[in-house]
Order: sequence, then structure tokens, then C-alpha cells
Amino acid sequence: MNKNTIKDRRSFLTKMLVAGASGVTLLSSSAYAKKETTDTTVVLTEDQKDMLFYIYQEEKVARDVYITLGNIYTDENTFASIQVSEQRHMDSARELCEKYGVDTSGVDEDAVGSFVLPVLQELYDTCVSEGEETLLDALKIGELIEYTDIEDLEHAAEGMPEDVVSVFESLKEGSLSHLDAFQAAIERV
Repeated sequence: MNKNTIKDRRSFLTKMLVAGASGVTLLSSSAYAKKETTDTTVVLTEDQKDMLFYIYQEEKVARDVYITLGNIYTDENTFASIQVSEQRHMDSARELCEKYGVDTSGVDEDAVGSFVLPVLQELYDTCVSEGEETLLDALKIGELIEYTDIEDLEHAAEGMPEDVVSVFESLKEGSLSHLDAFQAAIERV
């Protein structure tokens, strides 16, 4: 997605409530992900399953970074509001994993800052380390996470079944809302 497209969407999304709009969309996409198809069973390749697991863990990175930075910068409510939405993102991604037989048993959602995939453990550690410097750095980390999520969701949707694409589109809409919230907070600081 180019920056002009993001800016165009940003103007529209700034008129919506961050949590409300993405929450409604995610709840409906979550229900869609659970719906069983009776006429066709889609079998994902191992690469597609790996991608579902990656997206699930990447959503956990966002949630966990926002929890951690929110505990450091308690006067900045952007982290608190968005971490709730990121939990819904995780739930939607986990439901897709369950539907398509992706093993998530090694993931402890309650263990903030703990990841199965080493690359995402490193991402979490780096984001927290850089975000601890100043509030502005923390907000810029939030912005970076959302840009990364948007790009990764677009890439991950390629060649996926319709229900996965639909959920990923909803997650991307949520990330666009989060991006707007972080950019507004950066301007305030």
C-alpha cells in the first residue's frame, strides 16, 4: 500500500472511533472465521499455515508491546485503548489457526513478552527497548508496529481462502485506525 493510499484512508478513518469501528468489524469477522463451510473444505499448505501462525504471533507482539509501554507511560491512554483492540486481533487470528488446524498450543497468551518465533521475540525486545527511551519514542514504535502489520497482512492475504482474506482485511482496517491514533498522539507530544 503506498503512502498516498494510507493518507486517503487515514482521513476517512480519523472520523471513526478507534476502538468502536474496529471492534464491530472484528467481532463480525471473528464470527465469519468460525463459520463452517459445508460444501467445500479448504486445506492450507504448510506455508499458509505458517503464515497464519506468524500473523497470530505478530498480533501478540503488538498487544504485548502496548501493554508494556502502557505500564511505563501510564498517562498516555493510546496504549491502553489499542491493546484491547489488539487482543481482539489476536482472538480473530487464533480462531483462523484453530479452524485450519494450526497448532497454537505452545503460545501462552498470558505471558506478556514471550514468543514462540525467535524473530518476533527479537522484535518485541527491540520495540520495548527503544520505546523505553521517551514517550515520543514509544509512540513512534506504535506507529512502526502498525505500518508493519498493514504490510504483513497485505502480503499474508495473497493466495489465502476468502474467509482468511476477509479477516485479514478487518485486521488491516483496525491497524489503519491504530496508526491514526498513534500519529495523532505523536502530534500532541
